[in-house]
Amino acid sequence: MNTVSATGDGFDPPETASLYSIVSDAARDHPERDSLGGAQGAPLTCAELDIRVRAVASALLDHGVAHGDRVAILGRTGMAWALLDCAVLALGAVVVPVYPTSSPAQIEHILRDSGSTYFAAETPEDAARLKAAGADTVWGFDEIEVWSDGTAAAALDERIARVRASDLAMIVYTSGTTGLAKGCMITHRNMYVSSANTVRQTGQMFAGTTALALPLSHVFGQTMLFANLAGGARTHLLPGIPELVPALAELRPTFLALIPYALEKIRKFCRSMLDEQAEREAVTAGLRMLGERAVAASDHTVAAALGGRLRYVISGGASLDESTAGFYAGFGVEILNCYGLTEAATAVTVSAPQTNRVGTVGKPIPGTEVGIAPDGEVLVRGPHVSPGYWGAAADNRPVDAEGWLHTGDIGELEDGYLRITGRKKEILVTSGGKNVAPTPLEDRVRLHPLVSNCMVVGEARAFVTALVTLDEEKAAQWRAAHPGVDPATVIQAAVDEANSLVSRAESIREFRIVTGDFTVANGLLTSSLKLKRAAIAAAFSADIDQLYMSRG
Repeated sequence: MNTVSATGDGFDPPETASLYSIVSDAARDHPERDSLGGAQGAPLTCAELDIRVRAVASALLDHGVAHGDRVAILGRTGMAWALLDCAVLALGAVVVPVYPTSSPAQIEHILRDSGSTYFAAETPEDAARLKAAGADTVWGFDEIEVWSDGTAAAALDERIARVRASDLAMIVYTSGTTGLAKGCMITHRNMYVSSANTVRQTGQMFAGTTALALPLSHVFGQTMLFANLAGGARTHLLPGIPELVPALAELRPTFLALIPYALEKIRKFCRSMLDEQAEREAVTAGLRMLGERAVAASDHTVAAALGGRLRYVISGGASLDESTAGFYAGFGVEILNCYGLTEAATAVTVSAPQTNRVGTVGKPIPGTEVGIAPDGEVLVRGPHVSPGYWGAAADNRPVDAEGWLHTGDIGELEDGYLRITGRKKEILVTSGGKNVAPTPLEDRVRLHPLVSNCMVVGEARAFVTALVTLDEEKAAQWRAAHPGVDPATVIQAAVDEANSLVSRAESIREFRIVTGDFTVANGLLTSSLKLKRAAIAAAFSADIDQLYMSRG
């Protein structure tokens, strides 16, 4: 087996440390430093944040929350969510995040499987969804804020002192692309190691200003929250990407953490400031500069729209089309690809500003080992690896007898860098025996302005095809400007560009624009926006049949 270990010692907290220690240590060592805040005004200082967290923790303690109790939280990223998050963890209770986009069935499964006994929601509508799924009493974020105006409870310090690094901190439910989501157990040590060593890997980057719009219901958002706290970042919390884009010019972040879907959305937004030729030139120049490891600052309108100071974006959660990395580099922003999964508290490898290599997801973070099994599967070992699953999935063992986490992803190691080439369960094998990785093709097609989503089809088929959905608003505008013209004529160009990435045997021979879209609400995307391939194939089986009938 090909293996590589991270260079340098990894941070591993003492058993007496908890995730709340990140907050309290910052308050002690840097009381006047800016920490967390919303989109408006100055963030709380480290000392002020600690006071607020302790007040919320005291309120929860007064309302009966005990060590080990599961607390389900449904809401968008914001100050109230972050305070509640840290307060629950300070008490040694367990955070059970619920995606705002989750379906009723998904919420019911999470509440039942986790055994949550306390519930909190951002809005009355969110509270109603929790109650419909079986919650009895649901606390509103505003209600908790009112409770926490008092002084710290007398028993608070004793409760905080009882929490250990090996204690369960979170039960994070995985995407569930092929069935019911599994509740992944994340300890305080798991999350502390992942966040602190991400900071170590990237040098001084976390000493800057950022805007966090990742959902705190996802492990990536949680890791970045605690990395920002550990690294001393001045952090503005925003509900999501629609709120982030217009706020960038005012917040002027120096770095961000985003998923590729968000980077694509922002790139499409920036197209209004460019013509096609200028975009192509930016991509070409950006890729050249990335290859030379020299991304220069830009004074273009696009750079100004990104805040004027943005230099780095940590990108994780899915693959990123290389042209998108080139686009941002062309305007002075370097994409730092990372790789991880819920079972490793997000971070396995992270690209660093000093050593970024295009096409890879970086080197292992300190304290981490990465191996490649004989069949190409990526294996991970380290103190951030989850102890296992909770509830109905408890019998599933993600780690083998030697401590290796089997990720399900296919990859290669080169000079200590990891390159992800596919996913075991998503590799399509045509009837001719050709292995096809669908994700790079889908990523490239999805970049077209009219395209909302794309799924490649080809398992046990003679050739590869694709289902394409359109962005309804953009498509309506395009049809108005091009009456009588089939949108397929312009989508073909996106398919051709995607095919340029692969061999003839792997290329998309036919595609079909289908009615509707793939969404979380209709059960065709996971809460983290991953394709539910089997569900999509079932929903559009007639369209798939037509694709193959058209070629006989």
